[in-house]
This record gives sequence, C-alpha cells and structure tokens, in this order.
Amino acid sequence: MGFRIMINEYIDQIIQGDCLEVMQNIPGNSVDITFADPPFNLNKKYNGYEDNKEFNIYLEWCKQWIYEMVRITKPTGSIFVHNIPKWLTYYASFLNETAYFKHWIAWDAPTAPMGKSLQPSLYGILYYVKDLRKSKFYEIRYPHKRCRKCGYLLKDYGGKKASLHPFGPLVSDVWTDIHRIKHNKYRDEHPCQLPVHLLERVILMSTDENDIVLDPFVGTGTTVIAAKRLSRRFVGIDIDEKYVNITKNKVSRESSISKVADVWISFYLNEILTIRDKDWMKLAPYFLISENIKNIDFEKIKFDRQSRLIENEEYKVLPTYRKKATNSK
Repeated sequence: MGFRIMINEYIDQIIQGDCLEVMQNIPGNSVDITFADPPFNLNKKYNGYEDNKEFNIYLEWCKQWIYEMVRITKPTGSIFVHNIPKWLTYYASFLNETAYFKHWIAWDAPTAPMGKSLQPSLYGILYYVKDLRKSKFYEIRYPHKRCRKCGYLLKDYGGKKASLHPFGPLVSDVWTDIHRIKHNKYRDEHPCQLPVHLLERVILMSTDENDIVLDPFVGTGTTVIAAKRLSRRFVGIDIDEKYVNITKNKVSRESSISKVADVWISFYLNEILTIRDKDWMKLAPYFLISENIKNIDFEKIKFDRQSRLIENEEYKVLPTYRKKATNSK
C-alpha cells in the first residue's frame, strides 16, 4: 500500500492513472459519493483500454475497485455503479459484503436489437450506502408525463387530480424519462458516454453543495461536469490520456449553472428535469400555475423564462412572477 494522499490534493482534479492505484492512495471515508461506469467487457472500442478481459479476471478486477470505492466513501455517503444486468448481478454480491443495499435503479435506455435475444433496453445503477442510518438522501421529482401531441397527462389519476403535485411525481427506482445520447454530434469519441442530466439526478438526490463526487472511470467527463454545474467538488480518474485531456478541456469551460435562484436543479433542453422535493416551495413562484390545480390534466405548468437572466455565465432569476406556492403532494 502506497503513501496516503490527503483528498484535498485531488479536489477538482482530473487524474490520469490506474483507478486502483489512485484510490489506494486516498484515505478512507474521504469522499461523499462514488459513481462508476466501468468498461462493460463487451469488446467496445476504447482508446487506450482492451475491453475483453477473461471472465474471472474481469470480475476480480471489478471486485478490487468496488472495495476501494466503498472504503473511501464517507459514512454519510453513497456508492453508485452503472452497468448492464449481467455484470450488476456480480457487482451486487461484492457490494453486499461491504455496504448496504438501497436501490437497484432500472434505467430504460433502449439500444439496437442484437438478434437471438430480447432487445436490450435495461441498464442499471446499483445504489448502496456506507451506513443506512447516516446516509444522505433527498426525494426528487420529475415532470408529469404527457401526450406529445395533445398535452394531456398520460397517466389516468381519476378523481385524485386535485392532490397532484404541480411539478410532477416523486422519482421511483425505474427511470424512463432520460434517454441515451444517440446523435453523434452530441457525443465525444467514447463508446459509453452517459447524459449529464442522468448524473445530475444522482448527485441531487445524494449530496449537498460542496460535497465531493469521485468517478474512477471518468471517461470524457460526464460525472465531473454534472458535479461542477451543481457546485459540487469532484475527483475524476481515467487511465487514458486522451480522455483525460478531453475532460479537462470540457470541465474548464463549465460553471455552476444548474440553478434557479438559490436552488440547485437539473435542466435538459431548457426545461427543468429534476428537482428536490424539499425545494418546491422556493421554486413554485417561478412557474406559471393554473389557479385550478385540476387543470393539470391538460395544462402543463410553465417555467417563466422571462424571469431568468443569463449573467456572468450563471442563471439568475428575476422575481417577476409570484404565485402562492401550493401545498399539493
């Protein structure tokens, strides 16, 4: 075991190196959450990594970095691992030895048919914590699903519309509203790039401002970009110099912009995608909400874009609209 390096020396850094060697030099209980999206061992074309290890060798390697992720995570922290179900079944057995299960998040992210099997659509994120009693967790909400043509709610709530939350329901452990990056113009030269708003959701529900987020397979920077947009500190690790340079360049151009007033949120295509439930009362005044909440069946609440200014590369909201916040759940 090498000399331990204080976590402060790694804060807001993108480190080129073997994730095992780097994490082994970090003291235990040092970071608030760890998130890993490792190579899938499916012979994908990474720039500097051979994605075709022998079965047992791959699993032994995975066990080692999973153990390190758990070790360096604080008692109040969480451990997230993204992969396909095949490998997650093994990862769960490793995590069960060292941490506590909280959720298996099913992410509906369809891919092309592969033949001789069901069309792959399910990716997963294992969500474990270091201490069930101390771990941070915030309930989060996403917008109501609606018909793209007529605007009506897709789910029939019957006579319960009056009690619906104006923004949207609490997020469950099945995520169907976030899609993979499918267009090449939005992708870097990386075979497994995740959308930033996926990581923003993970970070919003498990951290506070200035908490430390560590990704041992940072690739082209999705996790650290999400962290910086939400004003979290970050540590990114990758073995490939090309990916490290791409990430450094991208993160240098980011700022803490995922915010309305003093509330951290997640945007996607200029729409608010994820909020914390506890922040709704602060956010409600910046939405146009019908006086009759039952109109939510066909009338989507709207974020008042006229109340937002872009100034100094940060979003600042002008109080041009004020409506009494609803207590709907």
